[in-house]
Amino acid sequence: MPIFERKICKEYMRKILLILILTVYGQALFAQSGQKWLNYRGNNQMQGITTVTFPAKVKLKWSYDADGIFKSAPVISDGKIVVGSTSGELLCIDMNGKLLWNFKTENAFEAPALIHEGVVYAGNLSGMLYAIDLNTGKKKWEYKTDNQIMGAPSFAEAGGKKIIVAGSYDFFLHGVDAQTGKGLWKYESDNYLNSAPAIHNQKAIFGGCDGFLHQVLLTSGKAASKTQIATYVASSPAIDGNKAFVGDYDGGFSCIDLSSSKVVWKFENKESNLPFIASASVINDRVIIGSRDKNIYCFNKANGKIQWKTNTGVRVDASTVVNSKEVLAVNMRGDVMLLDIQTGKKIWNYELGTGVMNTPAVIDGAIVLAGSDGNLYLLAASK
Repeated sequence: MPIFERKICKEYMRKILLILILTVYGQALFAQSGQKWLNYRGNNQMQGITTVTFPAKVKLKWSYDADGIFKSAPVISDGKIVVGSTSGELLCIDMNGKLLWNFKTENAFEAPALIHEGVVYAGNLSGMLYAIDLNTGKKKWEYKTDNQIMGAPSFAEAGGKKIIVAGSYDFFLHGVDAQTGKGLWKYESDNYLNSAPAIHNQKAIFGGCDGFLHQVLLTSGKAASKTQIATYVASSPAIDGNKAFVGDYDGGFSCIDLSSSKVVWKFENKESNLPFIASASVINDRVIIGSRDKNIYCFNKANGKIQWKTNTGVRVDASTVVNSKEVLAVNMRGDVMLLDIQTGKKIWNYELGTGVMNTPAVIDGAIVLAGSDGNLYLLAASK
């Protein structure tokens, strides 16, 4: 091979290697460890997965009674649990149930917080997005949108910047500098934004009350594409490979090809048409999601065929968390369930006594749930 061709080949291979490294790094930006649950769906692709082994049996270790009630999900880092209350307080509680700090605002927190590099990012119903020091509870900056924030913020890196991405009821997806709180860009949708954006391939991917799945470039806030799904999308999409999996308020659950922006398959419950409020978990060849029709569904990821469904007795608004063997789910009666991922059969059931609206936080040795009665619960392994 001539020298100039060898140089071209080496340069080509170098670029390919760099792309692979950047791809892996981008996917790992929010990789969870056994002691961290940094955003409410476990990673930047909103997959709802964990590497933690679920206990064979659980007991209540402690509960913490807060003012207001909990509609948001807890997140965990460095032995600290962070959760927002409808009282307008963002609470930081240690793993023994002791309050470490309390950040007070004038309106409710209904969206889950995000923890990244020792900073808590959270939005409230006044439309304020806050950055708060995890260790001290002191405000670093605030950013104002023009309406309430109902979905969790997400973290991304693009164009040499660290970006917090958050949707608002002002119809905009906001890109905010993570270090300064300065607005970088805004993307306008056609209606309210309820869900947290998934981050994938240098894009923010999210649904809205306009019924579209949007793909927005993180470098500029410009539209990459959008796909009509339903009248209203409340849940966050789960991204796997080049596919997005998302439920809608019309009772449909869709798989969308992100390259072509086309729907690959769609499940619709013709009998009830009750909404999917929860977000999906995706692992291996399976996609799992709870519905307001009381069922937990497991679909074949490739073709949308139902592998199993388990009736929980009450509607399911909380998103599932899965590992390779099991599914952790909770319904609005407060039944915390561990299901076999292959069959959907119940392994154990714990009666919490109050409904849970959002995702449990899972780390080694602990399952943390924010109850609709205003109590934070920690379940641990029982002998």
